[in-house]
Amino acid sequence: MLFALGQRWISDTESDLGLGTVVQIEGRMITILFPATGESRIFAHEQAPLTRVRFNPGDTVQGPENWHIEVSEVTEDDNFLLTYKGKRSDTDEIIELRETLLHHNIRFNKPQDRLFAGQIDRIDRFSMRYQARQLKFNTDTSDVLGLQGARVGLIPHQLWIAHEVGKRHAPRVLLADEVGLGKTIEAGMIIHQQLLTGRAERVLIVLPDSLRHQWLVEMLRRFNLHFSIFDEERCIEAFADADNPFDTEQLVICSMDLLRKKKRLEQALDADWDLLVVDEAHHLEWHPEKPSRGYQVVEALAAEIPGVLLLTATPDQLGHESHFARLRLLDPDRFYNYQDFLAEEQDYQKVANAASAIELATVAGKQADNLKQLLGADAQVTIDQLNSDDQQAVISAQQSLLQQLLDRHGTGRVLFRNSRASVAGFPKRLFNPHPLALPNEYKTAQKVAAMMAGQQSAEIKAMQALTPEKVYQDFEGDSSSWWRFDPRVDWLIDFLKAHKREKVLIIAAKAETALALEEALRTREGIATTVFHEGMSIIERDRAGAYFAQEDAGAQALICSEIGSEGRNFQFASQLVLFDLPLNPDLLEQRIGRLDRIGQQNNVNIHAPFFADTAQQTLMDWYHQGLNSFCQTSPSGHIIYNEFSQRLLEQLCLQDQSGIDSLISETAARQQQLTKIMQNGRDKLLELNSHGGAKAQALTERLSKLDGDVNFIAAVIKMWDIIGVEQQDKGENAIVLIPTEHMLFPTYSGLPEDGITVTFDRELALSRDDIALITPEHPIVLAGLDLILTSESGSTSVALLKNKALPAGTIFLEAMFVADASAPKSTQLFRYLPATPIRVLLDKNGNDIAANIDYQSFDNQLSSVNRHMASKLVNAAQVLIHPMLAQAEAAAEKQMQLLISTAKDNMHQSLNDELQRLTALKQVNPNIRQSELDHIAKQITQLDSLIDGAKLQLDALRVVMVSHN
Repeated sequence: MLFALGQRWISDTESDLGLGTVVQIEGRMITILFPATGESRIFAHEQAPLTRVRFNPGDTVQGPENWHIEVSEVTEDDNFLLTYKGKRSDTDEIIELRETLLHHNIRFNKPQDRLFAGQIDRIDRFSMRYQARQLKFNTDTSDVLGLQGARVGLIPHQLWIAHEVGKRHAPRVLLADEVGLGKTIEAGMIIHQQLLTGRAERVLIVLPDSLRHQWLVEMLRRFNLHFSIFDEERCIEAFADADNPFDTEQLVICSMDLLRKKKRLEQALDADWDLLVVDEAHHLEWHPEKPSRGYQVVEALAAEIPGVLLLTATPDQLGHESHFARLRLLDPDRFYNYQDFLAEEQDYQKVANAASAIELATVAGKQADNLKQLLGADAQVTIDQLNSDDQQAVISAQQSLLQQLLDRHGTGRVLFRNSRASVAGFPKRLFNPHPLALPNEYKTAQKVAAMMAGQQSAEIKAMQALTPEKVYQDFEGDSSSWWRFDPRVDWLIDFLKAHKREKVLIIAAKAETALALEEALRTREGIATTVFHEGMSIIERDRAGAYFAQEDAGAQALICSEIGSEGRNFQFASQLVLFDLPLNPDLLEQRIGRLDRIGQQNNVNIHAPFFADTAQQTLMDWYHQGLNSFCQTSPSGHIIYNEFSQRLLEQLCLQDQSGIDSLISETAARQQQLTKIMQNGRDKLLELNSHGGAKAQALTERLSKLDGDVNFIAAVIKMWDIIGVEQQDKGENAIVLIPTEHMLFPTYSGLPEDGITVTFDRELALSRDDIALITPEHPIVLAGLDLILTSESGSTSVALLKNKALPAGTIFLEAMFVADASAPKSTQLFRYLPATPIRVLLDKNGNDIAANIDYQSFDNQLSSVNRHMASKLVNAAQVLIHPMLAQAEAAAEKQMQLLISTAKDNMHQSLNDELQRLTALKQVNPNIRQSELDHIAKQITQLDSLIDGAKLQLDALRVVMVSHN
């Protein structure tokens, strides 16, 4: 490289320094001053990472002040300094501008500017930019956007509900699946989809205080959503940043107790939310004359917030009035009168019967007349097809008729409920009680406790009877070792030794009990165990869960306190030990539900060591013989407990257990009565709509296929490699990503300083809470794509094409354009015209041959050129490249106009069809809200204007020269 004082150069490694000036040449070293920042750098002559700044005729350059000249001529004097001649922008005067007077802050951001300034990137970075643009486009245009990225199993009914609800504008629905079917996951996928597609930006989750941590963990671990928990302390702290604490975060979790306070409710109402989520909605008590405070809170929020998700496992058949009250929160205009609602429900049975007849293809006589009455005379042709000899025609007719019924009747648009009766895939529950003798130490402690009890409540007395180890500990002190004589511990040790090759989940009520059991198993037998309790941080819990999940070197047993039955699922294990029993059927179901879930491959073995002829046996018998809770789910368990709790507590406090038989008998009778009510009240049409049938299965298969996309995996690994992220193979299809000091970018959002373990294997990620599942929707992938696409990296390249069939020196110009119409995500513009890459490949005659030569096959034939040689080739070919650039832009403009036309056609067809469908359905199904129709009509007008405003932007350039060497 030839250097002279006063020449202008730019640093290839620090382009943000602006234009540099050669201020000293001494021997083999040169000094460059960068006036824009006041910094200087010293370089060796040879291999200095510098590029000479040389503008060409036609370029516009900035002078020392706020004016420009359009270069018409460039000359070089004897001192090797350049002089630019051209018309000055502010005076139209023809002047000469020496390069020493060029503005110091000139940046080369456009690909063509960077190319001609010699800022040429490596060929692999150009390829990565192209792949990044394609990945971003494919993600944005996917019609399953928001469904693939969650770290959840691909369960058909869950995916179907999320797909149906998540794509709506301001969805207002009730999710009422039975326990174990995944309401939290469904809500999370809906939230994730709404956020990722821009339909929502601010989300408020309201729930009982005990569930705040569970939801925080679930949203982060499964959906990579960083919610903030708001309590009174947080609200006070946030006052320093804003008058309204709820304005300080986008994603908020808070308890119902906080919002019962008038001031906090008013602040929440003043904040601008897009989506409200309320868990445990069955706790919202309502009476026409006197609704509960909790109901009033949600009613006020639901009136202000466009989207509302209510979650409850309580079947609607067990309380029509409360069920109506929840629907009233979703649409008070539609559900305004309870008596009218009851009258309307009478017709549901007729619709359900019709749905059953269609499924069985037995529509004839009165059933055919009934169906025609429900769907109209136009349905007669399709009804006749049910009697066809063509099986495919029958299936097609069934699907069409069921879809029409789903559209026109019932509460299917606002209510989704799946039951175990309608969803397959659950294992059996096998109950194994293990009676043991009550130790004398416990008998003595309980006698003393009874004498000192005084006026204690029945519940406290019952808990003392159920947990003798706690009573013993209270008298003997913290140093006492109850586990040294407790026969349940001996039984547990023998059980674990007999099941060495199996994972065992052990649940006890208290953290102290879990810690004591861990000490006992470790010190007495050296059994590999780990604990999980509320005193641990989220990271510590993750590590404990990961240690338990490891197949070979992991813990055999995980010992949880009650919190272990919330939020964490361990369906890779099938042995559950209930060291004690909770005094609540819902908590018992939650415990069992950690293993008894969709995805469990084996029968769930439930073991309950208990002290015979004590309160422990009384409670166990009531659960087992009265509610049948161990062998089946009991959706009505909380209702029965409320009815019988006083008698049960009294029975637990008694030494004489003779009265338990009548209590169990009455409980069992009530259980059968409620079960029969539920079975008779099953809404067949609602279940069909909730689990999605064949469509849900097809959606699941499609997402499963996307998980195995090897092209995506290869592209992401290459992206991390080019960015400079260290990748360590951890085995088991896992990779550890670690940031380095030599990364292409100084920071990488979402990549922790100490690294993160990731996998592309969904099953591995589901079994290991400490391993992130990488999909096109993961924040680390999206952040990596943004780093590349918002930078200049890869926007220029020069390559050689070794092909003797073409004349040496032949030039090809490959240009990557982006057609984009900027608009907020909430407009949904990206569904029809996202930032769309347009590739143009020009030959020496200016013909666009991109359609005939795909990118990958062309790229595979190219070889790299070092930066200095590349700069020389570009300078030598400038006269050819400039007109080719204009031709490339003209070719891209034609393609963009076609894109605009296609986007408008697709938008009109999609939205007009939906508008016409919903308008027609509103005549027969009042669950269609007018606000939905108004939104679609407004959206069509808005999108027309936005699509017409699309612009073309040059994103990257590659010059390819034919060589025979």
